[in-house]
Amino acid sequence: MSRRSMPVLESFTRTWLDLEAAHTTALSAATALLRGCDQVLAVLTRTATCSSARDELMRSAGVLCGAPRELARTCPPRLGKLCVRLPAYGTLWAYTLSAVVPALYTDEVVVHAPEGFEESTALLHRVVSRLLPPALAGRLRLTDGRAETFRRECANANAVFWSGDPDAGRQLMAELDTRTLFLLRGTGPNPLVIGPRTDPAAACRTALRTRLHNSGQDGLCPDVIFVHRLRLDAVVDRLRAELSVLTVGARSWPDTVLAPLTTADGVERAAGFVEEYADHLVIGGAADRQRRTVEAALLVLPEDAGFHPPELLAPLFCVVPYHDPQSLREWARDPVELARGMYVSVLGEPRLTGETLGTAVLVRNSTALDLDDGNQPMGGYGVHASGVRRDGRLIGRPLLLSAEAALRRSVITGPLR
Repeated sequence: MSRRSMPVLESFTRTWLDLEAAHTTALSAATALLRGCDQVLAVLTRTATCSSARDELMRSAGVLCGAPRELARTCPPRLGKLCVRLPAYGTLWAYTLSAVVPALYTDEVVVHAPEGFEESTALLHRVVSRLLPPALAGRLRLTDGRAETFRRECANANAVFWSGDPDAGRQLMAELDTRTLFLLRGTGPNPLVIGPRTDPAAACRTALRTRLHNSGQDGLCPDVIFVHRLRLDAVVDRLRAELSVLTVGARSWPDTVLAPLTTADGVERAAGFVEEYADHLVIGGAADRQRRTVEAALLVLPEDAGFHPPELLAPLFCVVPYHDPQSLREWARDPVELARGMYVSVLGEPRLTGETLGTAVLVRNSTALDLDDGNQPMGGYGVHASGVRRDGRLIGRPLLLSAEAALRRSVITGPLR
């Protein structure tokens, strides 16, 4: 009787990356980024607070240092052309993650700025590309900022990585050849759960640190904070006290906690949200449209599984009490949340078991902002939060471009056993 054949992987015949060269280039890029930190921070603080900009710079350097290990693990094929649409916030982190690292195995990376951030993105691209090794910088190209130009670039790309509005991303995906690898990264509410076994003081520090990161303008900030009724009064009292003494100032000041929002639209959205839920406002929320400032606001809403906050991108603390974690499971199973599930940070709630809540990945005794390993798949299982096109439709799962590119090109033949 003949023996069964073993699986044959395309990777056996694939052109392997020169990992030694990738290591040298990535290390040089990380070193250059840190040596030019003053130039980079001067650009980042045009749209981000000094503390969040420093954090972003260190994370970006870390991703570059971890790139050789990532590529040795995932073994991506050589890509001819990659098109990347950056998010509005965390631009350096996204630029490093989805453009600079892929440039180690891609001939050409075309970068597109989000609407309204063309100038700051162009400046960042110019500064960073001057710092990078010339061979790596030569593979990075910025579009003219027009959506039509980016669509034309995507038409002949091997892969497209879209960060931003999921509806716009899906529309672009529908226009592209089905053979084009398409990755979509949106945002989710990323709730913070403060359970009955949490120290209120520690929980409040975590809530303040995460919700006020870059004045609340980050896609990983929690748009809703679920607090167990046993901890509700203590948490609300501490938050009210802390929000009344925040350091307000310019983005470039190292000790600034709350700075003007980056866009006028962001101020309008925040003011509109506070006005809609004015009956539940505890403190703050005043908006100055001329100065683009929004006071940090605390809102305590009723226990209701029907509250599904928009992406706030402002210093707004939306506290929702709960008693039974089953209500959190019901909230997470709502179709709205299933589509955008990314992360849920859980403090002191042992009754939430498993790896996910709905489609959101559970992060225990930590927060989504603390997940700093950009060389591993990131995100949840909501198709609007992190999705990749497979067989003509988006599949929600944590994403890592090099891994998806490798999987796209790996073909298994022969029976499996």
